[in-house]
Amino acid sequence: MSIDLEASWLHVLKSEFEQPYMLKLKEFLKAEKAAGYTVYPKGSEIFNAFNTTPFDDVKVVILGQDPYHGPRQAHGLSFSVQKGVDVPPSLRNIYKELQTDIPGFIIPNHGNLTEWAKQGVLLLNATLTVQAANAGSHQKKGWEQFTDTVIKKISDEKQGVVFILWGAYAQSKSALIDESKHLVIRSTHPSPLAVSRGGFFGSKPFSRANDYLVQQGKKPINWQIH
Repeated sequence: MSIDLEASWLHVLKSEFEQPYMLKLKEFLKAEKAAGYTVYPKGSEIFNAFNTTPFDDVKVVILGQDPYHGPRQAHGLSFSVQKGVDVPPSLRNIYKELQTDIPGFIIPNHGNLTEWAKQGVLLLNATLTVQAANAGSHQKKGWEQFTDTVIKKISDEKQGVVFILWGAYAQSKSALIDESKHLVIRSTHPSPLAVSRGGFFGSKPFSRANDYLVQQGKKPINWQIH
């Protein structure tokens, strides 16, 4: 695990990398590689969310659970896949909601969400790595402690951030967020199974986030992906 972290994040998180749990996590990842397992995303992209969205720029947090575990999918941004890879079902549903929520939104032909990240949307997974073809395989190895700290630091040290929490797992993280100074948007997860139960379509998270950002005197997000 090479730790090449953007400067404002390094300032906020430096002490975490010296904690025993993080050293143990590093050893676990080394052991996975030594055992011949493929781990996603590749090492240089594990902290992609942080390096693309500096701490100082964070306006919106969209929380996912795990990286995708198929070839060429995960690249360190939650819900996002690399260009040339099929758009996953959850992201297809996110695009459908955008189409009804944001006037003029055109569904793109790829699933790379880097344009959001560059505007201050932190696309954060709770677990930052996964073994190939083995969903959830790196859960409870230390990543959750790290990303819980990230959420808490944003809540404590920033003002007027939008947290978009889809599904029960993401919503459990609201305990880390001070809702007196931030907006928390909750709904069903966009996965096909959850969507079929209702609550995601029509929840308008993107326009609600922008309305709030404008109220805070911040520039809204251009959600259109090109």
